[in-house]
Amino acid sequence: MSKLIAELTATCNALGYGVDCKNKYFVDKECKESIRELIRFLRRDDENHEIRRFLGSASILQTDLIPIVINHHDDEELLDLLLRLLVNLTTPALLLYNEELPVEKISRQYYLSLIRSLQQYKQVFAKQQLWSVLNEKLSYLLKMDWADRGEEKSLIIIRILILVRNVLHVPTDTDVEKRPDNDASIHDQVLWALHEGGMINLILYIATSESERQYYFHVLEIISLMLRDQNAEVLASASVQRSIVEKQRDEQELMALRKKEIEEKQKKMKKYIAARHSRFGGLFVVQGIKAIGDNDLVVNSLDSQLSSSFDRRKNKVKTPKNRLPMQSENVERRSAFSVRILMKEFCIEFLNGAYNNLMRYIREILYRGKAQPNDESYYFWALRFFMEFNRHFKFEVKLISETIDITIFHFTQDRIEDWRAKLVTDKKKIHLWSKRMHLGLKAYKELLCTLLKMYQHPDKGVMQSACTMMSNIFYVVEYREFLMGLLNLFDETKFSKEYLTDLIESNHIFMKILEHFCKRHRSLVVQKKVKLQKRKKKTKKSEGQNVLNNEATSEKWNLLQSRITEILETNADFSVQQIPFDAASEVPFEEQKLMESEEAVSLLRASREVWSENDCFGNSNMTVSDECAALKEIFFANIGLPAVLNLEILFVSSSTCKNIKMSFEIFYSKRNYSLIAEVFNLSHKIMNARLGYK
Repeated sequence: MSKLIAELTATCNALGYGVDCKNKYFVDKECKESIRELIRFLRRDDENHEIRRFLGSASILQTDLIPIVINHHDDEELLDLLLRLLVNLTTPALLLYNEELPVEKISRQYYLSLIRSLQQYKQVFAKQQLWSVLNEKLSYLLKMDWADRGEEKSLIIIRILILVRNVLHVPTDTDVEKRPDNDASIHDQVLWALHEGGMINLILYIATSESERQYYFHVLEIISLMLRDQNAEVLASASVQRSIVEKQRDEQELMALRKKEIEEKQKKMKKYIAARHSRFGGLFVVQGIKAIGDNDLVVNSLDSQLSSSFDRRKNKVKTPKNRLPMQSENVERRSAFSVRILMKEFCIEFLNGAYNNLMRYIREILYRGKAQPNDESYYFWALRFFMEFNRHFKFEVKLISETIDITIFHFTQDRIEDWRAKLVTDKKKIHLWSKRMHLGLKAYKELLCTLLKMYQHPDKGVMQSACTMMSNIFYVVEYREFLMGLLNLFDETKFSKEYLTDLIESNHIFMKILEHFCKRHRSLVVQKKVKLQKRKKKTKKSEGQNVLNNEATSEKWNLLQSRITEILETNADFSVQQIPFDAASEVPFEEQKLMESEEAVSLLRASREVWSENDCFGNSNMTVSDECAALKEIFFANIGLPAVLNLEILFVSSSTCKNIKMSFEIFYSKRNYSLIAEVFNLSHKIMNARLGYK
């Protein structure tokens, strides 16, 4: 390790030297080769990032690299090498760890060391001269036709944009800066340096140019990092002169801070007074608090601890890390006044000239699945921020027409559902998926707010468009139950309190829109699921009814039995041969059911001749009593309507008598005489109207 440090030190010393009093830097003859060697060292860095941490502690970027860029930017080869090294050194620390925060103590210390180095780098980038140099180089490349640039010059454009992204991505250290609102933080200083250097104007140019679409994702990421600490509502209300509402808000915040300071002083005074000797000596009885026995508690001092719990001296149970509530990382602050005016003008120009085209192209790429996974987060952030800015500044639907559509609702909901599924499957990155779900939820909430604003718009065309989208949202079950489903799945260990706040507010806005929509449209029909009712068990009343029906059937059979016995004994030869069922007959099927007793006996014998196998309808050697018993069994069979319908479908759909014969054989093999009777009823007209088949 000592040998490696020696080589790194020698390589850094070979870059050159600077003169602070003259703001000049003199490069060494081996400067280019030393930069190449540093790039090779970083490429061979280990998982603990020893080389990167050494370069950060040596402040090589502050003392050598930035001065070389400012003083020797005319050398294109040297500038290209410097850009490669600067992009590598300013890479976000979270990307170096594959977007997973290290859990081990030593690895976490290395991670925090990299964060501190990046924060020190960011202070150096708040220089106008640096961005003026990069602006000159970038504007020169953008003026060239895309066909004449070549691959190397296109890579230089990408490296400059990535360098801007890396610098803005560095988190703010509030403990070190201690900057209140309306004060210029380091992030604000970098933004102002970008403005004075002309980089913000170039970013707007790339966003509005149709020929520079390949850089849209880089531009969107830079814009989101520029405005990450800003509140869209506060930014939209910023003006040259402070409004009355802003003055009142500042006064209230000042009074709240003053009150907090007074309360802290009073607490310190009470502690000091309580530490002194009490003038009240002796013993005291505390009413309402029992001691170990049944008597009241006895104490020898009067202090504020009597009102506290007896558990104050117990060791508190430590909550495991995986059960701790998730903390939000979103920090909003009011930047300096000049920076707020600058960002407001930037947002207005971006909305007027670039928002719709840029968001349309990015959504097409996201639909095709050709973008990186994290690009969706920047898309949802831009959707939420600029739609909220437009709603509070001057609400114009044409400026956000690309992102206010029913397909955007579906796209947002689909991505949230996808991240929710990954939240369960990929538990190592719960924090990452939770953060992306929060971004998607904010975008969905802003879509609802904009939809409500459109519904209340005086223009009838805008209001009609809102009604069309509302009808689609309220009539589709997935849209109606989406927010309620997210509420049911809330877990404080996976989601922050800010997420819960946005979720509850989104539900409130959704219900408010539904209320307005129902008042205006009285003919709203809501779909609902109908539960199938279970069949009720037979009650005693139904059983009694069956008994009465059996008694009535027995009386009818007693009246018919003598006539049927007489017909069977005479063995009459009927003049007309009965056909079980005539499908070609013009007589309707229901009328074919009606017959007399003679026809029933004749039809039984005709069926016996057609289906002679297995003695389904008996045989020719049957006695009179056997035939009478068969007819009686058919007469007393309990025929249900559903089974009749099924047999009717079976019979009508049968193209040949073979299928009908097979059905008879199946019923006969199972000894299910009731179904045989149903087949008789449907296909052979065996019973007449007096037998209960009306």
